[in-house]
Amino acid sequence: MNKQIAKVFEDIANAIESGSFAPAKRVALTTLGSEHGEGNLLEGALLAKKLYPKLDIALIGKKNDTGLLTYEVNSEEEMYKVMEEKLDSKEISACVTMHYNFPIGVSTVGRVSTPAKGKELILATTTGTSSSNRVEAMVKNAVAGIITAKSLGIENPSLGILNLDGARTAEKILKEIAALGYNINFSESKRADGGVVMRGNDLLLGTPDVMVTDSLTGNVLMKMFSSFTSGGEYEVSGYGYGPGVGEGFKRNILIISRASGAPVIANALKYAFDISNGDIEKYAETEYQSLAKLNWQSVIDKYTAKKETKTAEAKVEAPSKEAVTEQISGVDVMDIDDAVQMLWKAGIYAEGGMGCTGPVVLVNAAKFDKALELIKKEGFASAQ
Repeated sequence: MNKQIAKVFEDIANAIESGSFAPAKRVALTTLGSEHGEGNLLEGALLAKKLYPKLDIALIGKKNDTGLLTYEVNSEEEMYKVMEEKLDSKEISACVTMHYNFPIGVSTVGRVSTPAKGKELILATTTGTSSSNRVEAMVKNAVAGIITAKSLGIENPSLGILNLDGARTAEKILKEIAALGYNINFSESKRADGGVVMRGNDLLLGTPDVMVTDSLTGNVLMKMFSSFTSGGEYEVSGYGYGPGVGEGFKRNILIISRASGAPVIANALKYAFDISNGDIEKYAETEYQSLAKLNWQSVIDKYTAKKETKTAEAKVEAPSKEAVTEQISGVDVMDIDDAVQMLWKAGIYAEGGMGCTGPVVLVNAAKFDKALELIKKEGFASAQ
């Protein structure tokens, strides 16, 4: 209670100083689950407060002596429940956490400092997946990157596409969407032959504001940028894996790694503050509405004709929706839709998702054993 009273007076003081009586947007950090212990997370929160005094930071975790407002919980399950409740009620505007199963269609936009010139680079994307189709995912990652960049104050962000399988097709789609009227500021590679397709050199230089990649490659790049000086055990630089962005997704949930160190945690909280105050929700709504008017999905579909799936001949309606709290990992991202359809056919409600370690099939706890048995039986052999 004393912390809440103190917070009210702090808001009043900040309002008088700024001339605005709009309350500051509070960002939160979950404090359970780090490979470096709870103390590392608390250190990161206190460092953020020291580096960025105007941040209003709350913690979701066990009782502590930081002096920061804390929503006390006793387990990780309870922690995530409280996180979602506080986000949905708008008591917090964003939350930094170490794990979240985003639905297919949502992926996170990372933010790093490049080693060549110290320029900030937005990596779109780094966890989750925007689509089970690689090219479609890269196109949608581009939009997620643009939305995030605009929320950070970059009015007309430059966009490059990393030279990966599917990059040229993604380029065609994006240029066709741009020709329909959607503004994309295409970057030019620093290499002699130029072009919007970026080379490894452009990663180090931070050539575009937004670098488009698939999320698994982006995840590896984030780890390389953030921990190459520490041998990989402790992430020391950058802003983390960033907010989950996708059409219709309403929660500002930002991901850090269980290996993230205090400096990254501090920067991630600043990142959460930046996108919240930059109104990322408004930019997302505006950008997706503009794209829908241009029927951008039809352009994507033209270049990414869906292959027939194993269950295409037996499409079924989803069983009644139920809570899905257990995850089955090891299913290839290209097979997620097939696996979900197969379980529906068997009368088991399931959803596809993407956790920090890769794609997952989400099912109700009471049906986990049966679902896992079926997935293995039907040839999704790497599931575990």
